[in-house]
Amino acid sequence: MNRRHFLLGGTGLLAAGGFGALVGAAARAPGLDNGADAGTRLDLDAAEFHASRKFARTAFGDIAYVERGDGPAALFLHGFPLNGFQWRGALPRLAPYRRCIAPDWLGLGYTRVAPDQAVDPQAQAAMILALMDALGIASADLVANDSGGAIAQLLLTAHPKRVRTVLLTNCDTEFDNPPPKLRPVIELSKQGRFVDEWLAPWWQDKALARSPQGFGGMCYADPAHPDDDAIDMYFGPLLSTQRRKALTHAYAIGLERNVLEGIGARLGRSRAPARVLWGMADDIFDAAQAQPLADAFGQSRGLRKLDGYKLFWPEERPDVIAEEAQRLWAAWAPQRVR
Repeated sequence: MNRRHFLLGGTGLLAAGGFGALVGAAARAPGLDNGADAGTRLDLDAAEFHASRKFARTAFGDIAYVERGDGPAALFLHGFPLNGFQWRGALPRLAPYRRCIAPDWLGLGYTRVAPDQAVDPQAQAAMILALMDALGIASADLVANDSGGAIAQLLLTAHPKRVRTVLLTNCDTEFDNPPPKLRPVIELSKQGRFVDEWLAPWWQDKALARSPQGFGGMCYADPAHPDDDAIDMYFGPLLSTQRRKALTHAYAIGLERNVLEGIGARLGRSRAPARVLWGMADDIFDAAQAQPLADAFGQSRGLRKLDGYKLFWPEERPDVIAEEAQRLWAAWAPQRVR
């Protein structure tokens, strides 16, 4: 099977209309950073990220996370098969405005999963609630990509009091979950072959991983991405033991069922402001679903299209994440947060 068919699970929300005047007011808010960081290195490097990692003990296992800043909490939910390192650029840019927390999902990254623990999307959503409780977080802003977007939608609709705002990038939608290009990954995972046959070669040959036929060509616009440190950070833990391989396969298999079926009406009842950012060169998730998803939100703050960018563009353009998150949070500033 051709690796070009490799697809990553995800989830997504798209919001529509009424954002222009709100952005204008928010952009004039004191301290708003519009993402101009040319020539300035803000991203956390791999060594810093490893050194910053903490673990929160929960019934689901010891949840790995990296934290920057203080104040009201913001949770950054990564995609598959990545981990919290995906947000290494966004966290330091947004730390002046929020307590920014990037956890690793059950079965991905550095989280130590409890024995016999499920890793499907519903379990992931429950884990996030347990993590919030462990860290003393009553409610949070969500920033999510790929499969993290689906989980964000589950959290928003099932536990609305725990979610203040939602900023979603390319991800699953109600009518594109899972996307067709993810199905080969799911089938290989059922056979226990995906990690060794796809991720291992990319980990061992980083030029292959960045090639047009590899992970980089599929998911990133910049041919320099992902860099060597990111490849090691993402794939190393998944290949470290047979149990970790099995958990990675279980994560992929858990994406087979459409957990977003029928969610549209519940999104419409949501009172949390929601904004969607979509990389239009992504051929994994269907861009035609972006506007309908945007329209589904009860408190939509519109859809922004980013031409030329693919699935994992938030890693390449953390300045856009920082700009849009601040605007969304500033728009919600009159509401009390804690």
